[in-house]
Amino acid sequence: MKQVMGIINVNGDSFYSGSRCTSREQIKRKIEQMVEEGADILDFGACSTRPGSTPVDESREWEGISLALSVVRDELREKDSACSRLFKRVGQRHALSIDTFRSSIVEKAYDLIGDFTVNDISAGEDDRRMLLLAGRLKLPYIAMHKKGSPLDMQQRCDYERGVVAEVTEYFKKFHAKALEHGITEYIIDPGFGFAKTVEQNYQLLSGIGRLKSSISSIAGSGERPVRILIGLSRKSMIWKPLGISPEQALCPTAALNLQALLLGGDILRVHDVAPAAECIKLYRQLAPCLNKDF
Repeated sequence: MKQVMGIINVNGDSFYSGSRCTSREQIKRKIEQMVEEGADILDFGACSTRPGSTPVDESREWEGISLALSVVRDELREKDSACSRLFKRVGQRHALSIDTFRSSIVEKAYDLIGDFTVNDISAGEDDRRMLLLAGRLKLPYIAMHKKGSPLDMQQRCDYERGVVAEVTEYFKKFHAKALEHGITEYIIDPGFGFAKTVEQNYQLLSGIGRLKSSISSIAGSGERPVRILIGLSRKSMIWKPLGISPEQALCPTAALNLQALLLGGDILRVHDVAPAAECIKLYRQLAPCLNKDF
């Protein structure tokens, strides 16, 4: 199953200005637009983790997340609202995602709204309570690979055995940690742009199939199939080689998203939902024709 995750940044510091929503009305309009365009998951974040950034403190992050969740809660009171339709189709725990590395934010969000998916850029490494909490609450979990912090990660792009091999090994170790903490449903995010050079990002993209098969082999047939989240949208791995800006990177983002689907990606995390949904439709046309002689 291929899906689209729409990025809604409830802060003013995202690297792409088009994703910023800082008022109730902006959040509501963005939700309606994304659902109309075909989003399967709404991913709310209030703490920028772009390279070189300093994360906001917990109180400011919660201010943004609680605002977004209050909009979602109001939407769910309306029978035919965008959120109501989406959650009915996909289920709240899978349609609502919160992008945070802080367990305290997860705990408060769960108390406010109930089930959702945790989208953690640190795979539990930046907060020792995170995996324990996600396991206790039985929440779906997205684990991303990175090294270091946003301030220093671009100085930590050393992969002696190659980026694909080392990211694969990282997620093999995460699988064991997930089982240990009672996390039975997780998605892996290779972390494009996080402690990777432009060249390493493309090596990693080309190795998505190997990463997926390696993790699936250790997960075993009795568990949920491993799914890969692809977060390439408007990132510097796209606009730097082309000499353009993030605002100009929509078409090349779509090109790489289709390639990511063909290589084994499952969820496209994007700023622009409609083009990603179109990529999935074209993938479904193309995939049955591959490796066939016409």
